[in-house]
Amino acid sequence: MTEILSFNNVTFSYTPDVPDARKAVQDVTFAVNEGEWIAIVGHNGSGKSTLAKLMSGLLFPQAGEVRIMREVLTEENLWEIRSHMGMVFQNPDNQFVGATVQDDVAFSLENNGVPYKEMVERVHGSLKQVKMDNFLNHEPHHLSGGQKQRVAIAGALAMHPKILILDEATSMLDPQGREEVLQTVQALRAKIGLTVLSITHDLEEAMLADHVLFMNDGKKYAEGTPAEIFALGDQLVELGLDLPFAMKMTKLLQVQGVQLVGQHMTEEELVNDLWTSNFNK
Repeated sequence: MTEILSFNNVTFSYTPDVPDARKAVQDVTFAVNEGEWIAIVGHNGSGKSTLAKLMSGLLFPQAGEVRIMREVLTEENLWEIRSHMGMVFQNPDNQFVGATVQDDVAFSLENNGVPYKEMVERVHGSLKQVKMDNFLNHEPHHLSGGQKQRVAIAGALAMHPKILILDEATSMLDPQGREEVLQTVQALRAKIGLTVLSITHDLEEAMLADHVLFMNDGKKYAEGTPAEIFALGDQLVELGLDLPFAMKMTKLLQVQGVQLVGQHMTEEELVNDLWTSNFNK
């Protein structure tokens, strides 16, 4: 598999001149392969948002290096590398600059000098990919939260990025909006092989990833598949994260004497186990 992004012993402090100051990110190393979905999780202040800023070139490490498509990210190549990245942030309202949906998606394309005919094709194509092509002339601020984030994703996709970074992109959405956005990202990844980095505190969202990086106090606390990370159980709770609903319900049922096999990350797994273990005898 082709490595598309990597952190190699990266350290960053917001107060580098202060002796013994806390480091926002300390000696972090990990790699992402093309087409993977990586979730970066952790409590507030764990360093995950700083990682997002470092991988997008908003910050540069004081030690170590960040590589995008095997090239070290520097101030000299920042804009070239950024052209291969799309970012969707926490609050969709803060991302809109156009009077209509199509104007907003076209904004970055105009700034990058994309020819008009190609720009129209990209705008319509990216909105169709996120199922918002029927909202071309709608005002963005009249859309629902999930629709706004899908337009924001369309704006990123119109730039034809190789990497999509979701920085707490679902945290301000209601359950329906969150489901809309995550389903859209899953479909895009399956269709065009998009590499996704999701910075989140929502472990339900992290379950969709291929790989999870668990940050704590600026350091990489654990790394593995969702199943491997969730197997930490109470350690996650002690470090400020919640467990997925199915895992909490499994524990409660086991305390009440219900016979269940192991832990369950999804409601479907729990229901199937309940059915086979207790009601299908």
